[in-house]
Amino acid sequence: MQQPVTAPNNGRMVMLLIAGIPVTMVLAATWLWWFVVRGDLDIVQILGTANRGTLLDPPRALAAAELAAPSGAPLPWSNTDHQWTLLVTNSGAECMEACEYKLYLTRQIHMALGKEFPRVRRMLVTDRAPADTSLAVADLSDGKPALPDFEQFLANEHGGLSVLRLDASAWPVLFPETRAAGRVWYLVDPAGWVMMAYDEGDSYKDVISDLKFLLKNSGD
Repeated sequence: MQQPVTAPNNGRMVMLLIAGIPVTMVLAATWLWWFVVRGDLDIVQILGTANRGTLLDPPRALAAAELAAPSGAPLPWSNTDHQWTLLVTNSGAECMEACEYKLYLTRQIHMALGKEFPRVRRMLVTDRAPADTSLAVADLSDGKPALPDFEQFLANEHGGLSVLRLDASAWPVLFPETRAAGRVWYLVDPAGWVMMAYDEGDSYKDVISDLKFLLKNSGD
């Protein structure tokens, strides 16, 4: 009695399965897209996000704001080096504990980036000139004694920090979080969009993780 030949049939079946994989993937992607568009499926909620800070939606256009140099001369947003910006804000005639701490924290984070250091810069946005501001803390966050001269403090402790002025009327739109929490600071993308906020609940390591993820996955 002749035995049935099954090997060719098995081979044909394997080929059909292999050929069907791309078709199956396309159909699955189409199905997924359809439910996302209809609003029946929230991919971000299901998978979560990589960022530890608070993503601002929509982001805010700092580049479109009427920024000025400390002297008051107009100084439009410029970022020819395509750097990300660690942005600290301070309003009023005093840089108090929260202000000094944010400057210290962003400096330490910047230094901890290692080889990625040049791709990030630090900026302080104020509503008045540093010469009209005093440093209202007894000791710095790293334990050094503080002097009341704010300009000298910036020169001694925060070399390389860019200082820009912005009229207080623009703050409720660009930096509303700072009204409720003094230790809030921001991350700005190279195009000048304020896109993420951080506060004292975000650890040093969390911020470093966000920055390294963004630097790795951005072309800037």
